Amino acid sequence: MQGKAILVTGGAKRVGASICRRLHAAGANIVLHYRSSSQDAIALRDELNDVRANSVLCVQANLLDLHDLPGLVQAGIRHFGRLDGIVNNASSFYATPLDAVDDAQWTDLLGTNLKAPLFLAKAAADELRKQKGAIVNIVDIHAERPMQGHLVYSVAKAGLVALTKGLAQELGPQVRVNAVAPGVIIWPEQGDWDSEERRRQIVEHTLLKREGEPDDIARTVVFLMNDAPYITGQVIAVDGGRSVNL
Repeated sequence: MQGKAILVTGGAKRVGASICRRLHAAGANIVLHYRSSSQDAIALRDELNDVRANSVLCVQANLLDLHDLPGLVQAGIRHFGRLDGIVNNASSFYATPLDAVDDAQWTDLLGTNLKAPLFLAKAAADELRKQKGAIVNIVDIHAERPMQGHLVYSVAKAGLVALTKGLAQELGPQVRVNAVAPGVIIWPEQGDWDSEERRRQIVEHTLLKREGEPDDIARTVVFLMNDAPYITGQVIAVDGGRSVNL
């Protein structure tokens, strides 16, 4: 991936940071998007630029504002002279049981998980076609099997799976579009996920009987971005077999 430039949304921490590190180690330059995690973004930028000078650009943007999205793409092109790929990692996640759903939750969850990837693809389409690039969307195993109490999030990720396949049709043959569906990788920061009993029960439903690591997702992203020239329109579950056992 030497000399290629990849935009990673929500790349400052957690799984996004692992994706940035893996892509960078493979030789790519990184456009590191963040919304509010400026300290984490700057720290990761400095860490990776110490390894290879001027190889990471931080760009702040609100993915819910469609006016920010073309500028995010253009910032990467201006800095690196090209854009070869997008990893749509940024995501909102929280419970939305039916009797409590409101319009603000719908706008937020659909906006970050579905609307932003669509309009980022639109903004970058010409450049990605020119570079014969790729898009990798981070979806969720609950796109096919909705998570109880997380109705709107599950709908949004199901939409992102459909978008993955639709974009593969729209952007082919020049651009490949695939998705990665994580399972138990890193526990959410919000909600009641700190319950040891709840975590144990979830892990027990994985065939491998253990949690995964953010790097499991990152390595799959690198594979789809760089080592899978005949794969498009596909979703790879990286979940220790949990989706088989739900």
